[in-house]
Amino acid sequence: MTDSPQPDLLPMRDVVSLTGINPVTLRAWERRHGLISPQRTEGGHRLYTPGDVQRIRDILRWTANGLPISKVGDRLANQPEVHFQQHSPFDQWRCAVLRACAAFDGQALEAIHGQLFTLLPKACVLREVLMPVWYELASGAASGQRSQWLFLDSFLRARLLMRLQMNQVQAPRVLLAGTAGQAELQLLCHGLLLSGERQRIEVLGCGQPLEELPLVCAAMQPAALVIALQGPINTALAKALRCVQMEVDCPLALLTEGASGTQSALEGVPLCLLDAASGDVADKLSALIAGALDI
Repeated sequence: MTDSPQPDLLPMRDVVSLTGINPVTLRAWERRHGLISPQRTEGGHRLYTPGDVQRIRDILRWTANGLPISKVGDRLANQPEVHFQQHSPFDQWRCAVLRACAAFDGQALEAIHGQLFTLLPKACVLREVLMPVWYELASGAASGQRSQWLFLDSFLRARLLMRLQMNQVQAPRVLLAGTAGQAELQLLCHGLLLSGERQRIEVLGCGQPLEELPLVCAAMQPAALVIALQGPINTALAKALRCVQMEVDCPLALLTEGASGTQSALEGVPLCLLDAASGDVADKLSALIAGALDI
Protein backbone atom coordinates (compact mmCIF):
# COMPACT_ATOMS: atom_id res chain seq x y z
CA MET A 1 0.00 0.00 0.00
CA THR A 2 1.25 3.51 -0.74
CA ASP A 3 1.30 6.53 1.53
CA SER A 4 -1.67 8.01 -0.38
CA PRO A 5 -4.96 6.98 1.29
CA GLN A 6 -7.54 5.20 -0.85
CA PRO A 7 -10.78 7.20 -1.38
CA ASP A 8 -12.73 5.12 1.16
CA LEU A 9 -9.98 5.09 3.82
CA LEU A 10 -9.41 7.83 6.37
CA PRO A 11 -6.20 8.88 8.16
CA MET A 12 -6.23 9.19 11.92
CA ARG A 13 -6.57 12.98 11.88
CA ASP A 14 -9.90 12.69 10.00
CA VAL A 15 -11.15 9.96 12.33
CA VAL A 16 -10.30 12.14 15.34
CA SER A 17 -12.20 15.04 13.74
CA LEU A 18 -15.25 12.89 12.96
CA THR A 19 -15.51 11.13 16.32
CA GLY A 20 -13.76 13.39 18.86
CA ILE A 21 -11.67 10.49 20.18
CA ASN A 22 -8.25 11.09 21.76
CA PRO A 23 -5.52 9.58 19.50
CA VAL A 24 -3.81 8.00 22.54
CA THR A 25 -7.07 6.26 23.45
CA LEU A 26 -7.58 5.08 19.89
CA ARG A 27 -4.10 3.52 19.76
CA ALA A 28 -4.74 1.83 23.13
CA TRP A 29 -7.96 0.29 21.84
CA GLU A 30 -5.96 -1.16 18.95
CA ARG A 31 -2.85 -2.40 20.76
CA ARG A 32 -4.16 -3.34 24.20
CA HIS A 33 -7.72 -4.44 23.53
CA GLY A 34 -7.78 -5.38 19.83
CA LEU A 35 -11.01 -3.47 19.26
CA ILE A 36 -9.87 -1.63 16.13
CA SER A 37 -7.69 -3.03 13.35
CA PRO A 38 -6.72 -0.20 10.99
CA GLN A 39 -4.90 -0.77 7.74
CA ARG A 40 -1.41 0.64 7.24
CA THR A 41 0.36 2.55 4.51
CA GLU A 42 3.86 1.54 3.45
CA GLY A 43 5.08 4.28 5.76
CA GLY A 44 3.20 2.78 8.72
CA HIS A 45 0.40 5.36 8.94
CA ARG A 46 -2.97 4.08 10.11
CA LEU A 47 -5.95 4.15 7.75
CA TYR A 48 -9.54 3.56 8.87
CA THR A 49 -12.62 2.37 7.01
CA PRO A 50 -16.11 3.87 7.45
CA GLY A 51 -16.92 0.74 9.47
CA ASP A 52 -14.03 1.53 11.81
CA VAL A 53 -15.40 5.04 12.31
CA GLN A 54 -18.82 3.69 13.25
CA ARG A 55 -17.22 1.14 15.60
CA ILE A 56 -15.32 3.95 17.34
CA ARG A 57 -18.53 5.95 17.76
CA ASP A 58 -20.25 2.89 19.24
CA ILE A 59 -17.43 2.28 21.73
CA LEU A 60 -17.34 5.92 22.79
CA ARG A 61 -21.08 5.89 23.44
CA TRP A 62 -21.02 2.63 25.40
CA THR A 63 -18.06 3.58 27.60
CA ALA A 64 -19.63 6.99 28.25
CA ASN A 65 -22.71 5.13 29.52
CA GLY A 66 -20.61 3.05 31.93
CA LEU A 67 -19.73 -0.11 29.98
CA PRO A 68 -16.25 -1.35 31.01
CA ILE A 69 -13.78 -1.47 28.13
CA SER A 70 -13.23 -5.18 28.88
CA LYS A 71 -16.87 -5.85 27.92
CA VAL A 72 -16.83 -3.88 24.68
CA GLY A 73 -15.56 -6.79 22.55
CA ASP A 74 -18.59 -8.91 23.42
CA ARG A 75 -20.94 -6.02 22.67
CA LEU A 76 -19.31 -5.44 19.28
CA ALA A 77 -19.68 -9.11 18.40
CA ASN A 78 -23.45 -8.85 18.93
CA GLN A 79 -23.92 -5.63 16.93
CA PRO A 80 -26.40 -5.91 14.03
CA GLU A 81 -24.74 -5.40 10.67
CA VAL A 82 -26.15 -2.95 8.12
CA HIS A 83 -24.81 -3.25 4.60
CA PHE A 84 -24.56 0.04 2.73
CA GLN A 85 -22.62 -0.04 -0.52
CA GLN A 86 -19.82 2.52 -0.48
CA HIS A 87 -19.95 5.09 -3.27
CA SER A 88 -19.34 8.54 -1.77
CA PRO A 89 -17.79 10.31 1.24
CA PHE A 90 -21.27 10.47 2.80
CA ASP A 91 -21.68 6.67 2.91
CA GLN A 92 -20.15 6.34 6.36
CA TRP A 93 -22.73 8.75 7.72
CA ARG A 94 -25.61 6.95 6.01
CA CYS A 95 -24.27 3.67 7.33
CA ALA A 96 -24.15 5.11 10.84
CA VAL A 97 -27.78 6.28 10.61
CA LEU A 98 -28.87 2.88 9.28
CA ARG A 99 -27.10 1.07 12.09
CA ALA A 100 -28.70 3.29 14.72
CA CYS A 101 -32.13 2.64 13.18
CA ALA A 102 -31.49 -1.11 12.97
CA ALA A 103 -30.71 -1.10 16.69
CA PHE A 104 -33.52 1.40 17.49
CA ASP A 105 -30.84 3.36 19.34
CA GLY A 106 -32.12 6.87 19.99
CA GLN A 107 -28.97 7.99 21.78
CA ALA A 108 -26.80 6.97 18.84
CA LEU A 109 -29.12 8.73 16.41
CA GLU A 110 -29.05 11.86 18.55
CA ALA A 111 -25.25 11.87 18.57
CA ILE A 112 -25.03 11.36 14.80
CA HIS A 113 -27.61 14.09 14.19
CA GLY A 114 -25.64 16.55 16.28
CA GLN A 115 -22.34 15.71 14.59
CA LEU A 116 -23.83 16.01 11.12
CA PHE A 117 -25.20 19.50 11.64
CA THR A 118 -21.96 20.57 13.31
CA LEU A 119 -19.61 19.31 10.60
CA LEU A 120 -21.61 19.63 7.36
CA PRO A 121 -23.82 22.24 5.66
CA LYS A 122 -27.50 21.60 6.28
CA ALA A 123 -28.15 20.94 2.57
CA CYS A 124 -25.58 18.13 2.58
CA VAL A 125 -26.97 16.69 5.81
CA LEU A 126 -30.49 16.52 4.40
CA ARG A 127 -29.85 15.67 0.75
CA GLU A 128 -26.84 13.38 1.06
CA VAL A 129 -27.37 11.62 4.39
CA LEU A 130 -30.70 11.76 6.21
CA MET A 131 -33.26 11.77 3.41
CA PRO A 132 -31.55 9.02 1.34
CA VAL A 133 -31.73 6.75 4.40
CA TRP A 134 -35.34 7.80 5.01
CA TYR A 135 -36.26 6.88 1.42
CA GLU A 136 -34.22 3.67 1.60
CA LEU A 137 -36.11 2.46 4.67
CA ALA A 138 -39.48 3.71 3.38
CA SER A 139 -39.15 1.60 0.23
CA GLY A 140 -37.67 -1.47 1.93
CA ALA A 141 -39.62 -4.69 2.27
CA ALA A 142 -37.34 -6.59 4.64
CA SER A 143 -38.62 -7.59 8.07
CA GLY A 144 -38.29 -4.72 10.52
CA GLN A 145 -37.63 -1.98 7.96
CA ARG A 146 -41.07 -0.44 8.33
CA SER A 147 -40.49 -0.08 12.06
CA GLN A 148 -37.01 1.33 11.44
CA TRP A 149 -38.48 3.89 9.03
CA LEU A 150 -41.12 4.94 11.57
CA PHE A 151 -38.38 5.26 14.21
CA LEU A 152 -36.28 7.50 11.96
CA ASP A 153 -39.24 9.50 10.67
CA SER A 154 -40.48 10.30 14.18
CA PHE A 155 -36.99 11.30 15.31
CA LEU A 156 -36.28 13.55 12.33
CA ARG A 157 -39.66 15.30 12.40
CA ALA A 158 -39.12 16.28 16.03
CA ARG A 159 -35.52 17.46 15.48
CA LEU A 160 -36.14 19.42 12.29
CA LEU A 161 -39.17 21.13 13.80
CA MET A 162 -37.02 22.12 16.77
CA ARG A 163 -34.38 23.56 14.43
CA LEU A 164 -37.00 25.60 12.61
CA GLN A 165 -38.34 26.95 15.89
CA MET A 166 -34.83 28.10 16.80
CA ASN A 167 -34.65 30.35 13.72
CA GLN A 168 -34.41 34.12 13.93
CA VAL A 169 -37.56 35.01 15.87
CA GLN A 170 -37.41 38.66 14.81
CA ALA A 171 -36.96 37.90 11.10
CA PRO A 172 -39.88 38.18 8.66
CA ARG A 173 -42.21 35.21 8.85
CA VAL A 174 -42.76 33.00 5.81
CA LEU A 175 -45.50 30.38 5.64
CA LEU A 176 -44.72 27.08 3.89
CA ALA A 177 -47.58 24.86 2.74
CA GLY A 178 -47.56 21.61 0.79
CA THR A 179 -49.80 19.95 -1.75
CA ALA A 180 -51.44 16.54 -1.56
CA GLY A 181 -49.17 13.55 -1.10
CA GLN A 182 -46.27 15.24 0.68
CA ALA A 183 -45.00 13.80 3.93
CA GLU A 184 -44.49 16.11 6.89
CA LEU A 185 -40.75 15.38 6.94
CA GLN A 186 -40.40 16.44 3.31
CA LEU A 187 -42.00 19.77 4.12
CA LEU A 188 -39.81 20.25 7.18
CA CYS A 189 -36.72 19.62 5.05
CA HIS A 190 -37.88 22.25 2.57
CA GLY A 191 -38.50 24.62 5.46
CA LEU A 192 -35.02 24.17 6.88
CA LEU A 193 -33.41 24.77 3.48
CA LEU A 194 -35.48 27.94 2.99
CA SER A 195 -34.71 29.28 6.45
CA GLY A 196 -31.93 31.73 7.12
CA GLU A 197 -30.89 34.83 9.01
CA ARG A 198 -33.26 37.00 6.96
CA GLN A 199 -36.42 34.90 7.25
CA ARG A 200 -38.01 32.35 9.56
CA ILE A 201 -40.13 29.57 8.14
CA GLU A 202 -43.35 28.29 9.69
CA VAL A 203 -44.50 24.99 8.19
CA LEU A 204 -48.25 24.53 7.99
CA GLY A 205 -49.67 21.10 8.72
CA CYS A 206 -49.92 18.45 6.03
CA GLY A 207 -53.33 18.45 4.40
CA GLN A 208 -53.66 22.24 4.56
CA PRO A 209 -56.47 23.12 2.08
CA LEU A 210 -55.11 25.44 -0.59
CA GLU A 211 -58.41 27.29 -0.84
CA GLU A 212 -58.10 28.30 2.82
CA LEU A 213 -54.59 29.72 2.54
CA PRO A 214 -55.91 33.28 1.96
CA LEU A 215 -57.77 33.03 5.27
CA VAL A 216 -54.62 31.79 7.05
CA CYS A 217 -52.51 34.55 5.51
CA ALA A 218 -55.04 37.22 6.47
CA ALA A 219 -54.78 36.11 10.10
CA MET A 220 -50.99 35.55 10.27
CA GLN A 221 -49.83 38.36 7.95
CA PRO A 222 -46.70 36.60 6.61
CA ALA A 223 -44.01 38.36 4.61
CA ALA A 224 -44.43 35.67 1.93
CA LEU A 225 -46.26 32.42 1.22
CA VAL A 226 -44.42 29.43 -0.27
CA ILE A 227 -46.24 26.40 -1.64
CA ALA A 228 -44.15 23.28 -2.15
CA LEU A 229 -45.25 21.31 -5.20
CA GLN A 230 -44.91 17.59 -5.74
CA GLY A 231 -45.30 16.32 -9.27
CA PRO A 232 -46.74 18.09 -12.32
CA ILE A 233 -49.42 20.77 -12.19
CA ASN A 234 -52.78 19.55 -13.45
CA THR A 235 -55.72 21.76 -14.40
CA ALA A 236 -57.35 21.67 -10.97
CA LEU A 237 -54.12 22.52 -9.15
CA ALA A 238 -53.34 25.34 -11.58
CA LYS A 239 -56.78 26.83 -10.95
CA ALA A 240 -56.34 26.58 -7.17
CA LEU A 241 -52.92 28.26 -7.30
CA ARG A 242 -54.27 31.10 -9.45
CA CYS A 243 -57.04 31.67 -6.92
CA VAL A 244 -54.59 31.71 -4.01
CA GLN A 245 -52.36 34.24 -5.78
CA MET A 246 -55.26 36.58 -6.42
CA GLU A 247 -56.55 36.45 -2.83
CA VAL A 248 -53.36 36.80 -0.73
CA ASP A 249 -51.76 40.14 -0.01
CA CYS A 250 -48.20 38.82 0.32
CA PRO A 251 -45.82 37.57 -2.41
CA LEU A 252 -46.41 33.98 -3.50
CA ALA A 253 -43.64 31.54 -4.38
CA LEU A 254 -43.81 27.97 -5.65
CA LEU A 255 -41.09 25.56 -4.55
CA THR A 256 -40.41 22.90 -7.19
CA GLU A 257 -37.80 20.32 -8.14
CA GLY A 258 -36.85 22.19 -11.30
CA ALA A 259 -39.21 24.58 -13.05
CA SER A 260 -39.93 22.38 -16.08
CA GLY A 261 -43.59 22.66 -17.04
CA THR A 262 -44.45 24.85 -14.06
CA GLN A 263 -43.99 28.22 -15.72
CA SER A 264 -46.11 27.34 -18.76
CA ALA A 265 -48.90 25.90 -16.60
CA LEU A 266 -49.15 29.16 -14.66
CA GLU A 267 -48.36 31.61 -17.42
CA GLY A 268 -49.46 35.13 -16.57
CA VAL A 269 -49.65 34.50 -12.81
CA PRO A 270 -47.28 36.83 -10.93
CA LEU A 271 -45.38 34.50 -8.65
CA CYS A 272 -41.81 33.44 -7.91
CA LEU A 273 -40.47 30.01 -8.84
CA LEU A 274 -37.96 28.53 -6.39
CA ASP A 275 -35.87 25.52 -7.36
CA ALA A 276 -35.63 23.24 -4.32
CA ALA A 277 -32.34 21.80 -5.60
CA SER A 278 -30.69 25.19 -5.94
CA GLY A 279 -28.01 26.21 -3.47
CA ASP A 280 -29.26 29.80 -3.33
CA VAL A 281 -32.94 29.08 -2.72
CA ALA A 282 -32.92 30.85 0.69
CA ASP A 283 -31.23 33.92 -0.82
CA LYS A 284 -33.79 34.08 -3.60
CA LEU A 285 -36.60 33.94 -1.06
CA SER A 286 -34.93 36.76 0.86
CA ALA A 287 -34.81 38.84 -2.33
CA LEU A 288 -38.52 38.16 -2.90
CA ILE A 289 -39.38 39.36 0.60
CA ALA A 290 -37.26 42.48 0.13
CA GLY A 291 -39.03 43.29 -3.13
CA ALA A 292 -35.84 42.86 -5.15
CA LEU A 293 -37.32 40.31 -7.60
CA ASP A 294 -39.54 41.00 -10.58
CA ILE A 295 -42.47 38.58 -10.59
